[in-house]
Amino acid sequence: MAGQNDYRRGRHVVSAMHVHLVFVTKYRRGVFNDEMLTRCEEIMRKVCEDFEAELKEFNGERDHVHLLVHYPPKVAVSKLVNSLKGVSARRIQQEFTGRINRAIMHGHLWSPSYFSASCGGAPLAMVRQYIEQQKRPLQSARQSRLEMHSSPA
Repeated sequence: MAGQNDYRRGRHVVSAMHVHLVFVTKYRRGVFNDEMLTRCEEIMRKVCEDFEAELKEFNGERDHVHLLVHYPPKVAVSKLVNSLKGVSARRIQQEFTGRINRAIMHGHLWSPSYFSASCGGAPLAMVRQYIEQQKRPLQSARQSRLEMHSSPA
């Protein structure tokens, strides 16, 4: 379950929405080194802030990165992803031109696809069980008789 600090409070909503994102480099080429990953994290953290989201965790390997993002309900994950990938690609290519141009064909950093999964909170089976166990109000016999007599036939 999400901790108290993970709840976002708005005027009409309380939420705890987290998404795990994975972006892979074009053709899974191994271009990242520690310096590039550190800079990529800084760029993506700033993009998240622009969306009023928070980059909770970031890490990567030579050919992909993982992000854990805490975001508000008004944010569409697809728009966040497009911005994260677009801004980071432009900035990384500007700052690490030689490394990207040698390793990635046509100047593309990211593959057009990505992985996303919602996460946090109770496991799905527990949520399903909780919903199934809700006490649905049953219609009383008196109510159903009244409805039968008052409904036009």
